[in-house]
Amino acid sequence: MYLFKKVIQFREQAGPEHEKPFLEHLEDLRIMITRIVITLLVSMTICFSFQKQLMEMLRRPVEQVRVSQVNASLPDTASGRRIDAEGWDRAKALEQAASQLDPAQRDWLYRSHPEPDLVFHAKSIAWLRAARALPEDRRAAFLQGSGADRELVDRVSALLASGADPDGVLRGNLRLMSALKPTETFMLSMKLSFFGGIVISFPLLLMFVLQFVLPGLHDNEKKILWPAMAVGFGLFLCGALFAYFVVLPRALEFFYGWSDGLGVSNDWRIGEYISFATRFTLLFGLSFELPVVVMVLVKLGLLSYETMSSTRMYAVLAIFVIAALITPTPDAFTLLLMALPMIALYELCIWLAWFDRRRLRIEEEREAREAEERKLLLPVADLPDPDDPDPADRPDEVADASAVPQPDDAWAVLPPEQEMLADPLDPEAPGSALHPDTEKNAPSVKDDVMPYFTQQEFHYDASSTTEPPHDRGPDESRSHHDR
Repeated sequence: MYLFKKVIQFREQAGPEHEKPFLEHLEDLRIMITRIVITLLVSMTICFSFQKQLMEMLRRPVEQVRVSQVNASLPDTASGRRIDAEGWDRAKALEQAASQLDPAQRDWLYRSHPEPDLVFHAKSIAWLRAARALPEDRRAAFLQGSGADRELVDRVSALLASGADPDGVLRGNLRLMSALKPTETFMLSMKLSFFGGIVISFPLLLMFVLQFVLPGLHDNEKKILWPAMAVGFGLFLCGALFAYFVVLPRALEFFYGWSDGLGVSNDWRIGEYISFATRFTLLFGLSFELPVVVMVLVKLGLLSYETMSSTRMYAVLAIFVIAALITPTPDAFTLLLMALPMIALYELCIWLAWFDRRRLRIEEEREAREAEERKLLLPVADLPDPDDPDPADRPDEVADASAVPQPDDAWAVLPPEQEMLADPLDPEAPGSALHPDTEKNAPSVKDDVMPYFTQQEFHYDASSTTEPPHDRGPDESRSHHDR
């Protein structure tokens, strides 16, 4: 429940557009579960049509264990005649057929057979059965006085020393095709289909879970979502294949040898074996998903690089405890086969968390640097561009003529309706300040200027050659008139 609340909080932090009420989060959870169920049903239907191939695939590990045990119990002859488990079964069938005939017919059957080596092994099985009917202290004398050739005697002696049983499969009778319930085979087919459906639909199942846990992904994160799912599916396949080819055969050898050591025949039911094999394979496949789970917890904020690196020893202890609980076998070898890869994957998760923290720190520093640059460039951006012309210099481009700055009316020399000449100091130009008619045509100039200047300071005789006063103080003007 705590993890579910944490997921809801993370979904709300994805962005304002992803903020939803609690009931809508439950609706998203319902949609995710519905998609998972529909995907599993479709994949189970596909796998149900290949149930025979799935059965043969799951039978192969236990058959390999049986073959390896039989091959280890069949010694070579002095002439190098090697026989495997399949050849041993064929030789035993030939010997059983020959035992139903009289000696002459038996010899004729052996001479007519196209495989002399198989005939040799069939004869060794017949002598082995006869020798096992005697006490152990009389078997050697029986073989020496039987009149058989030396190679056959040596072969039977080696079989007796290895504990071979001509009536069984040497190391016990392994029988897989026994069903004790009418519905057991049908339920077995359903179980195989469910197992195959999980395997082939695992990428889609992982995508549905990630879409619920990690909503509102950025564009760069969406681009790596499919590669991340491919990595997760690859880890699952690696775990399942590792269990199928490495761990499962060794676990079966352990149980096979343990039963044989106690003198118990291995009569394994097919349903029990399939349940054991599928659970074993799925657990190893899911255990290899440790990087995906840890990185999701890092994304949720429940784990960090500092936390994982400082609690590494506790994590290793927890991995051993979990491996001991989920491993179907009690032996230490199988426990190590599950725990050691999980420890290596946990170390990989620590490095991935470190790279993720480093990436986030670099992004934060870049964003802070860009924010500082924007703050520094903001006052400069508000200033006008010196290359742009002043709007006052382009009155034709200004929509409102009143927006163009006008000269102060108090200092205007010409009437507003008269145009300013190109050269205002030209005495010949009409309207010029030096033209004789200017003073007559602009009587208002004097009235406008008088409030600012005295009459004496404003009056200027143009015919006088005396230099007009320029910014003289009151004392200097008075002394000038006295002179």
